[in-house]
Amino acid sequence: MLLAVTALGTSQENFIAEILPSIHDYNCSIQEIRASRLGQASACYLLIEGNWNQIAKLESYFEALKKRLEIGIHTLRPEGKSKVQEGIPYTLETISTGHDNTIVAITRFLFDRNIAIEEIVGSSYQAPYINSQIFSTKFIVTLPPDIRLLSLREEFLDFCDQLNIDAILEPIKRQI
Repeated sequence: MLLAVTALGTSQENFIAEILPSIHDYNCSIQEIRASRLGQASACYLLIEGNWNQIAKLESYFEALKKRLEIGIHTLRPEGKSKVQEGIPYTLETISTGHDNTIVAITRFLFDRNIAIEEIVGSSYQAPYINSQIFSTKFIVTLPPDIRLLSLREEFLDFCDQLNIDAILEPIKRQI
């Protein structure tokens, strides 16, 4: 059985150090983990595997931990095995000055073309030499197998030109 967990707390709380050993203590295993600092907050995303009894006990522990540390913990039991996504993995990177509308516009562009978003990472920073905030994003997407790559690339670059976004869309290459 799988359990998806999201945990959010302040950066001062070391809740991740309490969550990780508890997974082992309840005889479960981590299938995937992502953790990051978001300003003054910390976030952790986990996919945990165990039998139904172990998962139920771990969920009870998370409820107690949530109250004790005053953090947010949400759990979800995904149904069945995840379906393997067919397609071609691509990375899409952007740099722009207007970050709020950039992410909304790009995700809408992708979803309108049935392109699955696997991951989004973005951050803003002060541009060197000028007094402007720059927003940089990196998307990992899966292009459907029937999509015409040349047409998509041309359409995407035109779309980015209209919004004054500098972008790169390229296949994910195997690391050697």
